[in-house]
Amino acid sequence: MERIEGHEELERIRLNQETARIPWLELQRFFAQGRVIRVQDGLDLIEIARLIACDDAPSIAREVSHGTVAPVSDEQARRWFETQASLWAVVIKPWILVQE
Repeated sequence: MERIEGHEELERIRLNQETARIPWLELQRFFAQGRVIRVQDGLDLIEIARLIACDDAPSIAREVSHGTVAPVSDEQARRWFETQASLWAVVIKPWILVQE
């Protein structure tokens, strides 16, 4: 069990190091491809990224069903464009997870 927990912690550290703020303008082409996923404020962006990277389908399905993890809507994209928003982002290929 320690080995699994140690691996999860190493994965969290790696994902944290790969997370950065990025202007929405630089993410628009990925949004147009349907690759940008919004993680609701209040959720741990790194933990959600880890769940996706580990293919934890039940946990991700739960968040999707609650609407806390979802593709970025056209309305949200427009708002971020108009406000020139900068978002936290982490890549879990083929997805880019973002959070305000």
